[in-house]
Amino acid sequence: MAHGAKKSEAEAASAATAPDTRPARPGEETFPAFLARGGVALLDGAMGTMLYGKGVFINRSFEELNLSQPALVREVHEEYLAAGADILETNTFAGNRFRLAPHGLGERVADVNRAGARIAREVARGRAWVAGAIGPLGVRIEPFGALSRAEAREVFREQASALLYEGVDLVILETFVHLPELEEAIRGVREAGPDGGKAPIVAQVSVETDGSTREGVSPETVAERLAAAGVEALGVNCSAGPLAALEAAERMRRVTRLPVSILPNAGQPRNVDGRNIYLASPEYLASCLRRAIRAGVRLVGGCCGTTPAHIRAIRQVIGEIPPAERPPEGRRTRTRRITVVPVASEDKTGLSRALAGKRFVTGVEVVPPNGWDVHEVVRTARKLREAGVTFLGLPEGPRGGARMPPLFASAVCRREVDLETVVHYSCRDRGLVRMQADLLGAFATGVTNLLIVTGDPTALTDRPGAAPPPEVDSIGLVNVVARLNQGEDIGGNPIGRPTALHVGVRLDPGAPDLEKEVSRHRWKVDAGAEFVVTSPIFDVAAFADLLKRLPGPALPVIATVWPLRSAREAEFFEQDMAQVRVPAPIVERMRAAEAKGTEADEGIAIARELAAALRPLVRGLQVAAPGGRVDAALAVLGG
Repeated sequence: MAHGAKKSEAEAASAATAPDTRPARPGEETFPAFLARGGVALLDGAMGTMLYGKGVFINRSFEELNLSQPALVREVHEEYLAAGADILETNTFAGNRFRLAPHGLGERVADVNRAGARIAREVARGRAWVAGAIGPLGVRIEPFGALSRAEAREVFREQASALLYEGVDLVILETFVHLPELEEAIRGVREAGPDGGKAPIVAQVSVETDGSTREGVSPETVAERLAAAGVEALGVNCSAGPLAALEAAERMRRVTRLPVSILPNAGQPRNVDGRNIYLASPEYLASCLRRAIRAGVRLVGGCCGTTPAHIRAIRQVIGEIPPAERPPEGRRTRTRRITVVPVASEDKTGLSRALAGKRFVTGVEVVPPNGWDVHEVVRTARKLREAGVTFLGLPEGPRGGARMPPLFASAVCRREVDLETVVHYSCRDRGLVRMQADLLGAFATGVTNLLIVTGDPTALTDRPGAAPPPEVDSIGLVNVVARLNQGEDIGGNPIGRPTALHVGVRLDPGAPDLEKEVSRHRWKVDAGAEFVVTSPIFDVAAFADLLKRLPGPALPVIATVWPLRSAREAEFFEQDMAQVRVPAPIVERMRAAEAKGTEADEGIAIARELAAALRPLVRGLQVAAPGGRVDAALAVLGG
C-alpha cells in the first residue's frame, strides 16, 4: 500500500464524528430523515420573478396559473430542478382565501393549492422534495386587526389541508412579519387533518436591515418562540437583502438546536423604468450563503429576484465547506425584563383628571391651518383658555392642501399655552410601524390626549394615487397605544419608561349599521379606550337610544355639536354624510332662515338647543368651529 493511503486512527475518529456534508438525497430518504442525519439542502428560487419574466402581469394571481396555465408553472419548476434544487416550493404562496378573493377565487382554495402541489410533484418525480408554500394572509389579525386568531388559524388550516392532501413532503411558512400570525399558521398546519401533525414545518420570517422583524422582534426571540411552537426548522427569507438575512440566520443559529434556513432576496430591489430589478449577482448571493453554511445553516435558497442562475451558483458552493458544529447551549445572554408600572388613567392629563373627577368638560374643535404658521392656532388656544374651555380639539381635516398635522400643532400649543389639546390621529395613509413611531414622538413632545380614528376611506379607490385601505383600524391602533402605555412595543419588546397616552375613540350615533357600531365600540373598550368623542349630533333622541345599547364598562362620553352655517350645509349632512343624521325639521328651519338671511344665527340657536338637551346625557361637550368660527362655538357653550 502506498505511503499515506491508509488513514491514521486520529483521522478515522475525526471522520466518524464530523458533520455529514453529503448533499441532500430526496429520492433516497424522507425529509425528516434528512433533517435528522445532517447535511445541507438547496431550495429553489423565486416563482413570481420567473413568471413575471415570462410575461405574466404582476396584477394577476400567480397562483391561478396552476389552473389556467399549468405548463408555465411546470416550466419554472423544471428550470429550478435542472439548476440543482433539492426542494421545489409549490406555486401557492398567496393561495389563501383572503388573497385569492380579489381575483374571484376565494372559494377555490382547494383547487388552486391541490393543482399547485400536483404540478410540483410531477416535476420532482422523486428527484426533489416538494414543499407546500404558505404565506401571510394579507390581513391583520388581532390585536391590531379585526380577524381573530381562531379565524386566521382556520384559513391556514384550509390551505394546508389541500397541500397535504396531495402529499407534499413538508410545509414552508414564509415571509411572515407578524410573529403571532406565524404561530397561528403553525397551529393551522398541525390541525390540517391526520397528516398535519406529522408534516415537517419550516417557519420563516422576513427581517429588516438590523436583523429584526419589521415589528422589532429580534432573531433570538423569533427562534425561541418558533421552537416552542414545535416546528422542525426555522429561519429567514425575503428580507432587506442577503446580508441582513445572513445576520439574522447566524443569530438564530446561536440560540437553537433546530435546523436553520436562509432564503434571501437577490439584494434590495431598484426601480428601473417602473420595474423592480434585483441586482445581486448569482456569485454574490452564493458567497453570502457560503458564509451561512459555514455558520451551520442547513437549508439555503433564494427568494425575490433569484433565478435558476442564482440556484446553480449556490449548488456549486454546497459541500465545499463542512457545516459548523452546533454551538454550545447557553451562549445567549438574556436581557432581563424590567417590570414597569403603568400610569393610572386619572393621572395622565388634565382632561383625564377632570373626567375621573366627574367634572363636566368643554372643548372647541378647530382644524389646523394651511401652511406652517401656527400663530392663529396659538391665538385661538389663548382665547379658549381665557373663556374657561377645558380643551382644544385638533382634527386632521380634509386631505387636500398643505395642512399642518394636528400632532405638530398640538405640540406648539402645549408649549405656548397652558391648555389641554385632544389630537385626532387617523390610521388613514399610515403603516403600523410609522404610527407607533408617531405616537412615541407625540408623547415625547407633550401630546397626551389622543382621539384615535380609522379615517375616512378613499371615495374612489381605483383613481391614480388613491391610498390603499389602512393597515390597521382604530381598534388595532388603540391596542398599540395600550401596549405603549404598558411599556411594550408592537413586537413585545420593552421600551423603557411606559407612555401615559390618554386614548379616546369615536362614536358615530348616526352610523348606518348601529349593530356594527355597538360591536366596534365593545372592541375599542376591550382594547383600552378611556373616553369617547362623538361625531356631530343633531338627533338627541337617537343618541340617547344608542347610549342605552353600549356595553359596559361605561366610558366618559363627550358629545360634539356643530353650529350649522347654512341650509346648504344642513343638506350636505342630510344627504352626503352617512354617519351624521340631520332630522328634517332642522333642515327646514335652516331653509326658512336662509330666506330671511339669518342662517348663521339660526345655526347657533339650534346648536344651543342641542347642547342643552345633551348635557344631562354626557360628561362633556365639544363644539365644532367650522371655518374657524371660534366666537360661534363659544356662543354655543355660553348659551
